[in-house]
Amino acid sequence: MFVLAGVFIFGGWILSSFKEFTSSMALPAQHEYTEVTLRTGDTTQRIQVIDINGIITSYGPANMVGEVKAQLDMAMADQRVKAVILRIDSPGGEVMASDEIARAIREFVNESSNVKPVIASMGGMAASGGYYVAAPCNYIFANKLTITGSIGVIMQSVNLRGLMDRVGVKPITYKSGDNKDMLSAFTPPDEVSEEQKLILQQFIDDTYDEFVRVVQEGRDMNGTRSNFTDAKGLVPEWKDSADGRILTGQQAFELGMVDAVGNFDDAIKFTESHLNLKEGTMRVIRQEPPLNLGGIFRLLGKAEENSKPGETTLKVDLGLSLPQIKPGVPYYLSHHLYAE
Repeated sequence: MFVLAGVFIFGGWILSSFKEFTSSMALPAQHEYTEVTLRTGDTTQRIQVIDINGIITSYGPANMVGEVKAQLDMAMADQRVKAVILRIDSPGGEVMASDEIARAIREFVNESSNVKPVIASMGGMAASGGYYVAAPCNYIFANKLTITGSIGVIMQSVNLRGLMDRVGVKPITYKSGDNKDMLSAFTPPDEVSEEQKLILQQFIDDTYDEFVRVVQEGRDMNGTRSNFTDAKGLVPEWKDSADGRILTGQQAFELGMVDAVGNFDDAIKFTESHLNLKEGTMRVIRQEPPLNLGGIFRLLGKAEENSKPGETTLKVDLGLSLPQIKPGVPYYLSHHLYAE
């Protein structure tokens, strides 16, 4: 069972990495988007697809938060767009990036003049922050084998003091207060004060409580979700499974964390039915930024100056490596992705 889950997680990460590769070719400074037709149909009746792939982050060549906000703005302004499908394939990511995207979706859904629903369609993985951004949507689809759940917060630090002592290196730290160097890689683990442990744990707990609140409010059957007669609410015992564990899409459905079991095509059919339109008639589009070949080199390698004037070497690495957790940064991230 654990081996199978590991294969699914790694396979999902490979797919996410490739999608991050294509996204990284976008010029971050440009705001021009190109409309791509995923399925032909009535040009006046459109579904706009917004993709969230890979680690949810505010770092890197592509501004994921900005791109999602820009695409939501375009969907709101285009009268031909009647609904949005948020297509998610992500193990989660940074707390702030996840929250910014969830906030943008919530504002879109709750806009008083807006009648356009947002439907989430989970792919191979929509765990932790991947589920966080889905929670504010009007309706959520998950494949029965989708890896989701993993509701929790993780923040890690690597301690190097033991290694430094062995090689004879001693750090010198000047600080303005006793707690300024919390999570320092140079502080011996046995010298971490109880106060610091309490501060960090309280920070994690508060961030986790916010995660739970977002889920509860998003899955509330009042407001815009009341228009969906077959939507599911959270079961009373759902929080028993909000302890960081991963769930299948089927398990999430049984807990009321998703509304239906199905794939992306099912989400499109449902959207057409909800809008009282004939199946297969709506045009399905996606807005994407222009490609830039320079983004390929930013992703695969880097240019370095040679010792000889005027010469430059381009180092290209075609291998894949697991994304790294930044020390001291809180994440809504499924840590199972990194389990050995």
